[in-house]
Amino acid sequence: MHIDARELDDHTTIRGDVCIIGAGAAGISMALDWIDTPFDVVLLEGGGFEFDAAMQKLYDGETTGQRYYPLQACRLHYFGGTTGHWAGMCAPFDPLDFEVRDWVPHSGWPLTLDDLLPFYQRAQGKLELGDHPYDLAYWTTQLPDLHPLPLDEAVVWNKMWQFSPPSRFNPRFRDTITRARNIHLYTYANVVDLTANEAVDAITSVTVKNHAGKTHTVEARYFILAGGAIQNARLLLASNRQAPQGLGNDHDQVGRYFMEHLEVTSAELWLTQPRPMQLYAWAYGETVARAELALTAQVQREYQILNGTASLIPLKEGRHRQPRIDMWQNEDARESGALMRQNFGEAIEKGALNEDERVEHAFQLDTRIEQAPNPNSRVTLDTEKDALGVPRARLHWELTPLDKRSIRTLYTVLGQQVGLADVGRIRLHEWLQDETDLTFPEHTNAGWHHMGTTRMSSDPAQGVVDANCKVHGLANLFVAGSGCFATSGAPNPTLTLVALSLRTSDHVRTLLTR
Repeated sequence: MHIDARELDDHTTIRGDVCIIGAGAAGISMALDWIDTPFDVVLLEGGGFEFDAAMQKLYDGETTGQRYYPLQACRLHYFGGTTGHWAGMCAPFDPLDFEVRDWVPHSGWPLTLDDLLPFYQRAQGKLELGDHPYDLAYWTTQLPDLHPLPLDEAVVWNKMWQFSPPSRFNPRFRDTITRARNIHLYTYANVVDLTANEAVDAITSVTVKNHAGKTHTVEARYFILAGGAIQNARLLLASNRQAPQGLGNDHDQVGRYFMEHLEVTSAELWLTQPRPMQLYAWAYGETVARAELALTAQVQREYQILNGTASLIPLKEGRHRQPRIDMWQNEDARESGALMRQNFGEAIEKGALNEDERVEHAFQLDTRIEQAPNPNSRVTLDTEKDALGVPRARLHWELTPLDKRSIRTLYTVLGQQVGLADVGRIRLHEWLQDETDLTFPEHTNAGWHHMGTTRMSSDPAQGVVDANCKVHGLANLFVAGSGCFATSGAPNPTLTLVALSLRTSDHVRTLLTR
């Protein structure tokens, strides 16, 4: 059922067995799995069912450090969340991503890829991906003209991606959620505070406000934060009446280790002869699966670098694309999105007019690589408050020398391999050529992928949540989403965050049935 919290009597008390805070990919995926169970689930969404500028303004905040996007334009604040404008790119993490890597500070998860595999399968359904493996051999039997470059498989492998339509959770699941007997969706229900018991070891209620001036209270046995990495950290830090540093922040870990994917144009591949390259092509809304070039785990260990991939874009188009960091600076995400789509369309049109035959067989290489976990890359609170009285988030995005060295090494090794195979030659872009330059250029893009601010660790001194995503020191508070990632891997986070959220949801259900 659906209730607009603006229409409730002021100071209404709402009760349920479970309270999920946030109706984006994580929150909706969990709520769907609770339908027709004997439990009452309260699903709180701060916005409504459509874009609302006043709601978006609640996400506004300051950014420092490496250049970043306007915070209020990074996420969509209504039912369905940022699935409203994601690109649908999905791939699971690699086994190495979960391991402690001695060359990657603060790496290692308290779980493994095997722990997530059954939940990846369930997440596939939520994202309309079907039951297909991420395996090159499988896809070469399903789709015509998929021919990998003849590179040494012990060094370079083809990491497969699958593409959701992309699935828009708002239109796809709105009716299912609002018609569910035991799912109680409250829109315009912004959580502004968490209240703990006297011992501050469990949450008793949350406070909800909206622009209509209404304040409500939600009581539940278990609470799950599913508002996104920045907003989850912000809420924990702002809930500081009983814990001066914020709830779950006894060890000053909340908000730290903010991670993104570095997505930056890095090099060019010039083929020695024409080759079928359909395996590496992507058309928005049309491609079912594609590959990106990656270095094997063995090579990453040898060179002590981060995990990343290189995607191929026809150079005749890529040279006309503007950096996304330049195009996505409007505080209205719709305006930025329209500008970016316009530029991509113009790049295709201009590329089609290309008369240089050499460029027909050249490709722009775009990097997508994990960011090294860095405690100084973090979310804190600003002194300014939003319209509902919550301190705004301040994001300091800070990169490290390992990030840049990893990108340079990725293309150095790729260049060696394409040369040995007589496939072609790779030319590094200027910003990567000076090995002593550890800075990143202004045109460095991020993937709009917020990860790591409530990171997972079995040690409370090193993280915010445990392997089940329960907040250390709080018996009934959980966090869902990519904020729990200990490392960010190379793939876009949506598939993994949904899988991890479903795992957490199952754990909470087990607790309720004891």
